[in-house]
Amino acid sequence: MAAGGSGRRAGLMAAAAGGAALWRRLSAWLPRGRLGLAALLGRLSDRLSRGRDRRARRSSWLLLAPLLTPPVPVVTAPPCSLCPEGAHRFQWIRNLVPEFGISSSHVKVLSSPAEFYELLKVQIKTAKQRVVMASLYLGTGLLEQELVDCLEETLEKSLQAKESPDLRVSILLDYTRGSRGRKNSRTMLIPLLQRFPEQVRVSLFHTPNLRGLLKLLIPERFNETIGLQHIKVYLFDDNVILSGANLSDLYFTNRQDRYVLLQDSPEIADFFTELVDAIGDVSLQLQQDDTVQMMEGMVHPYQGDKVAYCEIANRRVMEVINSARTRQELLHAKTFHSSQQRNSSLSQQGSQASGGLKPEPDTWIYPLIQMKPFGIQIDEMVTETLLTEAERDARIYLTTGYFNLTQAYMDLILGTRAEYRILLASPEVNGFFGAKGVAGAIPAAYVYIEHQFYSEVCYLHQQERVQLQEYSRAGWTFHAKGLWLYLAGSNLPCLTLIGSPNFGYRSVHRDLEAQVAIVTENKALQQQLHQEQEQLYLCSGVVSSSTFEQPNRYVKLWVKLVTPLIKNFF
Repeated sequence: MAAGGSGRRAGLMAAAAGGAALWRRLSAWLPRGRLGLAALLGRLSDRLSRGRDRRARRSSWLLLAPLLTPPVPVVTAPPCSLCPEGAHRFQWIRNLVPEFGISSSHVKVLSSPAEFYELLKVQIKTAKQRVVMASLYLGTGLLEQELVDCLEETLEKSLQAKESPDLRVSILLDYTRGSRGRKNSRTMLIPLLQRFPEQVRVSLFHTPNLRGLLKLLIPERFNETIGLQHIKVYLFDDNVILSGANLSDLYFTNRQDRYVLLQDSPEIADFFTELVDAIGDVSLQLQQDDTVQMMEGMVHPYQGDKVAYCEIANRRVMEVINSARTRQELLHAKTFHSSQQRNSSLSQQGSQASGGLKPEPDTWIYPLIQMKPFGIQIDEMVTETLLTEAERDARIYLTTGYFNLTQAYMDLILGTRAEYRILLASPEVNGFFGAKGVAGAIPAAYVYIEHQFYSEVCYLHQQERVQLQEYSRAGWTFHAKGLWLYLAGSNLPCLTLIGSPNFGYRSVHRDLEAQVAIVTENKALQQQLHQEQEQLYLCSGVVSSSTFEQPNRYVKLWVKLVTPLIKNFF
């Protein structure tokens, strides 16, 4: 018995030591004076621990929290009038990233690929100062050529209008995907570089993890599994489109995704311009003769020192995030004091003076960045915390075109209290359906992963709380990703995540990702988001045990054996 007690004490000491190390790592993410967020992270760690070992009723993490954080968060800034106390419960996100307060009238939710494509063309044609586009790749078909022609036309007008044209075009793509085949993204864009060398920049991100023998031995297409530039942001002057869609004809016609337009939002446009510039600075620069080279003085992503390259990339991206957060904090403080003075003045002069005042924001935008190769894990932290803190009777609608959740996300979904409705692609609408060679087996691998997760849901008797639904639409493929959060007792979502992450291993560990959390109090915008969710889920059917008995769900033995070995690559 003494031996058993000694073992338990040793285990507790080991847990405490590990916990302290984890706390130091998480605390490093938090700005000085804002360690009140550590209490929230304590709850997150506690839930994760219980998810991995359901027999344990208590966790050592909460025992550490009182020792490492004050019982009451320290307030180091004046209250923010843009986000008054009680307005929404997600203000903790601004401890990690900049918070942009805007009017809900500036947010428009799009619903179809055709609408997305037409908007891209209109925005390109009307741009005066900047066009910034980040995507996995640019396709080579007629629709993509029309986009390039729009860019050329707009650049030509800018060139003729002034001796020193104002319009600048910056395009960020992935190197491996953008270089695939003889006719590729690079060959599509070279004419623009040749015609407008002073106005156009094309950056091709190359993951630092594809190097040496790995780069020599892995063939084209397969080398894309190592890591990609996966961010999808399209901005034109002060208008920003966030999406999961690439610049390819399928995404303009019959591949369903999500899209949101943030209009007249200069601070948000500045942020994403700086983010794309930062990634572009550590990327290969496309030249007029189809060669590539790094900027002078920059470490090469696969020929240079990997650690040095990743440190530089981390520093560049975090400078963008931290400088924008500082700017927004100063703006919030300035707005708070101006609001106090204005309210005092209005109380003396009467309400007639308020007619021309700019309305206070009712919607908040938080950019969430995930770049694990550079040690940046903000999106992962925020997503895990949202899943952890969702209360009983809250509903989370989560969608992904590629259902391959990380173990942490699965543990949270299975171990927390909210209701989940998870929308995923049926095999027929999977983007790899009908592909040649090994890629043709990928939909079957996703079926196998889905079946395993569903079996775990059933084993835990969670079928009522966690429900899977498969998107199915004849002649279409499915690529939508994100989530909608409905608070308990509400029929409308107050938060959505929209952007490039798929909630899978690749998104968390391998690729460069970005999305935004949109938090709103405005009922009209909440209704827009609700209709978007309903429209997607209307094309789906609920998964049951009989789903996996259908002939098209048969998974070959070799796929079952190989999937656990390769699931981290797709």
